[in-house]
Amino acid sequence: MSLTEQLDRLAAFEPAPYPVISLYLDTRPDQHGRDQYEAFTRKELKARSRTYPLHSPERESLDRDIERIERYLESDRQPSANSIAIFACAAGELFETVQSAGLIPRHALYIGDRPHLYPLARLESQFPRYAALVADTNTARILVFATGEVEQNREVKNVKTRKTTQGGWSQARYRRHIENFHLAHVKDVVDALDRIVRDEDIAQVIVSCDEVTLPLLRGQMPKHLADKVVDHIRVEAHAAAADVLKASLDVIARVNTETDRDKVSAAIGAYRAGGLGVVGPENTLAALINGQVDELLIDASMQRLRPARSGEAAAVTQLNGTLLHPTESVRVKALPDHLPQSIEYSIESLVDFDASIHVRALLTDIFLVDELCRPQG
Repeated sequence: MSLTEQLDRLAAFEPAPYPVISLYLDTRPDQHGRDQYEAFTRKELKARSRTYPLHSPERESLDRDIERIERYLESDRQPSANSIAIFACAAGELFETVQSAGLIPRHALYIGDRPHLYPLARLESQFPRYAALVADTNTARILVFATGEVEQNREVKNVKTRKTTQGGWSQARYRRHIENFHLAHVKDVVDALDRIVRDEDIAQVIVSCDEVTLPLLRGQMPKHLADKVVDHIRVEAHAAAADVLKASLDVIARVNTETDRDKVSAAIGAYRAGGLGVVGPENTLAALINGQVDELLIDASMQRLRPARSGEAAAVTQLNGTLLHPTESVRVKALPDHLPQSIEYSIESLVDFDASIHVRALLTDIFLVDELCRPQG
């Protein structure tokens, strides 16, 4: 099952009256070669479990999930995986896992009435599903990559041709014979690629081939398939899958950046046109509730805001103090309709060196924000 299909299935999970666990783990070892996720998992799951009354149905369901998650991490973790996502609700008969070579930047645990899918959707966006064709005049490999790993590896092999030193008409006939072999091989490759792209619903294709094969490939590729080719790379015909992945990921990242930029520009244009797009959390949430959203664009850094200050601090102007900024940006946790678009604060209350300003003093509906600034003599 592809990650896209898993996302769709998890998104269709009906809200449950029991706790639903969404656990995201960065399973890469630390600099000493030790796993870091086990301590986080044990500590956080037990701490969340204790927030439910003992022997309550919610607590019993959650405790069964914790036991199953611990068994899974102990016995089923793949050594090649850099990240793991687990979704569990024993009472709701839910237990889904994703192991990926893609990266989840930090451990995270969410417990609610449905799966929390944003980190998984972002992983899919960063490591999309695509095909890479590596071909020469007699061999070809079609690799399908998803979330940073090989999902499928198909080989197409035909007769290997050799050069000859004969001249005259014999040489011309032999060259035409070789060209026919090359053309037949390319047709087989294009047919195989077309089937895979169609059957796997692949939107992006990257091609690597030699100077003889490339024009033949372009000549045989139908328009609907050629339109999916986003770029060409150069790797050896028999390069390892890991080398093809590395070279192609750089291209996919660049293409996706350009695509994202185009989508943002189109969305802003629709908003400027009036009635064709909305911006901001309140209007976006209303459009989602009304079922009016065709495409939703979310800033990957939407949870971090850079505060803007105003005014003057007496501790600085009169006591020659220095204004410290321990936090240049703050992490905000809030419901979508409470998410602020900006934070503004005045420093006029900093009249001596004991004074400080905290974001939590300025905003309600926001959990735990560190010290914003304070003066120092």
